[in-house]
Amino acid sequence: MTDLLEALMILCFGLSWPISIRKSLVARTAKGKSLFFEVFIWIGYVFGIIRKIMLWNAANASGQTLEWLFYLGWFFYILNIVEITIDMLLYFRNIRLDKAAGR
Repeated sequence: MTDLLEALMILCFGLSWPISIRKSLVARTAKGKSLFFEVFIWIGYVFGIIRKIMLWNAANASGQTLEWLFYLGWFFYILNIVEITIDMLLYFRNIRLDKAAGR
């Protein structure tokens, strides 16, 4: 049950990143975005991935099998970190556009 709740949490977070990416693409400005905020969320996802690796290693060492929800959560962590990385790259693109436009 805890793996299901974790996967749902990460899924909900993951649904917001495409919206943020679209906003970054369309707005073509870094105004209103916080790189500091996104970096800390990115770091949080890295910690979540490390936790998944540790659980996987512990299960393998003890001969336990993991439920499919464990792997679903893993997939969402990877998807979210890719999405936030794209949004951070767009932030730097938009900073460059802001400077070129004199904003």
